[in-house]
Parts: sequence; C-alpha cells; structure tokens
Amino acid sequence: MTINCKGNLIDLSAPKVMGILNLTPDSFYDGGKHKNEKDILNHVEHMLNAGATFIDAGAYSSRPNADDVSEAEELHRMIPIIDLILKHFPETILSIDTFRSRVAEKSIEAGASIINDISAGNLDKNMLPTVAKLKVPYIMMHMRGTPKTMQQQTNYGNLIKDIIFYFSERLAAAKALGIKDIIIDPGFGFAKTLEQNYTLLNNLELLKMIDKPLLAGVSRKSMIYKKLDITAQEALNGTSVLNTIALQKGAKILRVHDVKEAVECIKLIEALEVRS
Repeated sequence: MTINCKGNLIDLSAPKVMGILNLTPDSFYDGGKHKNEKDILNHVEHMLNAGATFIDAGAYSSRPNADDVSEAEELHRMIPIIDLILKHFPETILSIDTFRSRVAEKSIEAGASIINDISAGNLDKNMLPTVAKLKVPYIMMHMRGTPKTMQQQTNYGNLIKDIIFYFSERLAAAKALGIKDIIIDPGFGFAKTLEQNYTLLNNLELLKMIDKPLLAGVSRKSMIYKKLDITAQEALNGTSVLNTIALQKGAKILRVHDVKEAVECIKLIEALEVRS
C-alpha cells in the first residue's frame, strides 16, 4: 500500500500523519493564526519535527457557510507559501487542499506533491483530467453540494452504502483517466449531521472494501466540540480519542492540527498490534 510522491514511495501500511496548514483567515480552528512567513515556517517546522509525513496546505476555507474565495485569491495565498516552505524545507511532501484544477496544476508546478480535493472532482470538471496529467496522488473526499450548501444535504437512504456508492463512481471516473494513487476521505463534517458523523465512524471499517488507503479528518471538528459542549480550542483530548478509534478501524492517514498527539496515537496502537 504505497503512493508515489515525486519519486518517493510512501508506505501506508503503517499509518501516517498529515499536518494541517491553514492559509485562510476564517478557518474554524486556526484561521488567521499564521499571518506571516515566520509564523508559517515555525508551524511547518514544528509539525515536521513532531513526525508529520505530509503537510496539507489550504487557502480556501471549507467550513460550513464559509465565504467564497476567488481562484486568483486562492493562488495568491497558496503559491508563495509553497515556494517559501520548499525553500526552507525542500524535502517536505506538500499536499494541496483545493477543488480547483488550475490551483492544483499551479501548485504541483511549484513543487507540491499531492492534491486533496474535498469534492472528488465534482466541483471542477477539469480536476480529474488535470490530476491524471500531473500523475500525482489524489485524495478524494465524500461531500454533497458545496461548503455553503452541504449541511442542507444530509438526507441519506443508507449513509454507509451511499458513501461506498459515491466512491465507486468517483474511483471509476478517476481510474478511466489513468489516476493510480488514490486515497479516500469519508468527509467527517461534510454533508453529515452530528449523529451521522458517529454512524460513519462506528462503521468506518466497512470502507475497507473499497481497497484504497483511508484518510480520517476529525481534528477538533464540531462532531467533537458540539457533542462535549466545549470549543474547538478545548477539543484536543476528544480528537485523540476519535483518532485512536479511526486507526483501529483502518485509517492510514490522520489529518490533524496537533501532530505530536496523533503520532502518539499511532505508536500506542502499533504497540497493541505487536502484542496481539
């Protein structure tokens, strides 16, 4: 179970951590926190030193009801930061969180390695052909609608079956174009109610039948802080609990704000597996 990142084969048979770098002013947890080059580099260095295999940079907030950002603004935020990070940390495996094919293409040309698309190609008809042309790993997420409309689209016949069907259709479209390295993200918090998020987590192992590496992104999300009646800033402990469950149910990548704690979750789960 490997993916090819610019010639480097990353083995996902052992779970890895993806650290989040938000370049937006309005992200639900750390929006506007990294305002200058020094802060960005310090944060990236901290995540790499803590054990992140990937850094996932996003310049368009996908939280519910987030303001729209133009393609030009997304590129203006993204490309200089890719240059900055790779100048100081040239071995960094950068994932780019975007649903726009032009942002994807310009980011890969700037030196990024992976495209992480919340829409699985549904919001830009050129995304899948672009990823196929670029020959890079592709993370496709389950979502309905757009970030503005997704929380009005939570009516499912059977949540898990519908998600599996969604991925079977999107994987077929990607494979038809020759995209090989694909990771699936079931999209916790995207077009799902609070209880549906827990139904998804409780049945996460069923997604193994798709036979693709599974990414889990629950870090500090509302499924934690609303359930516990706390804030996102107080949701680290809940994040670690749900990350541990996700690992036990087959997750191979944890996408997180707090890398050190996620790495510890992986180490402890691995210790259990060695004893079993």
